[in-house]
Amino acid sequence: MRDPRRPDADERATHGAITARLLVETWGVLAILASLSLALIGREGPLVDVGLALVITCQGAWLHRLYTAAHEAIHYKLTPARPRLNDLLGQALLVPLLVPLPVYRQIHFFHHGHNRRDPATAALDTFVCDRPPGRLRRAYYRALWYAGVFAGGYFLHGLVSIVLFLCLPQSVARRVSPAFAGWRERDRLSSLPGLLLGAGLHAAVYAGLGADAYLALLGAPTLVFAWIYSLLVYVYHCGASYGPRVRYNVRSLRRAPLLAWWLLNFNEHATHHRDPSIPWHQLPAKRRPLPPEFAANERVATLGAALRNLLRGPRIVVRAREEGA
Repeated sequence: MRDPRRPDADERATHGAITARLLVETWGVLAILASLSLALIGREGPLVDVGLALVITCQGAWLHRLYTAAHEAIHYKLTPARPRLNDLLGQALLVPLLVPLPVYRQIHFFHHGHNRRDPATAALDTFVCDRPPGRLRRAYYRALWYAGVFAGGYFLHGLVSIVLFLCLPQSVARRVSPAFAGWRERDRLSSLPGLLLGAGLHAAVYAGLGADAYLALLGAPTLVFAWIYSLLVYVYHCGASYGPRVRYNVRSLRRAPLLAWWLLNFNEHATHHRDPSIPWHQLPAKRRPLPPEFAANERVATLGAALRNLLRGPRIVVRAREEGA
């Protein structure tokens, strides 16, 4: 009789091979781009400058691949049967980005658990105020939104938040953000090595290879990544529904082969929110439409349309006042 556990074993083996290829590809492409940058540094000529700028841009974009691959580790999907190895691999991917894996996981799990629960909770595109805002207040909200999305602000905000949460007393950190309601001292301590490793990598490259090499290998690519990350971080949620059925306040985008390869099928975002345990390579086959009452979220179907949707600016919601208040 065939062992009923055999398919599970086969699936684990297949997933392990896919994960190995993913990591080799991710680190391999980064190494090739870094080598090209080093080869171009110090050479002269307009074509060299253009080539270096192009390679740096590609490096910054590829850092987003590292971040997306680490997202698999956040959900324990790189090596599901070996959680310590999973976290080690995930943290390694995040070191160049100065992001500790435990902080990333804490914030990301809050996002999954509370995504757009109401206008005031986990909704980046929404500003809630107590009374109708005037022109200056509206202009201020719009400036914050556009700086966050189009000027790398959301990555910078996230990086500053990480430093604050690791340095502030736990009681203060929990008051600053509800995402850290269950944050413990041991969580903070386990996050420090990731941040220190990232800072150490940046410092070592600067000290060992010089300012020009640092700018080409890490400095400028990180700025490119910050811009791309901030631009893409909310395309799957901007303008989507609010409400307690948080897994449906999201949209997927039409598949584009190059983008799906680069970002590991992240366009299947609604499927990911419905079941975060699905590995990236299974998302297209397991895609399911949103329930009919959430179908309006899918009116934005392509990445281009999603980026144009960001240009509409934020929502401004006036908080309802209780009677007699």
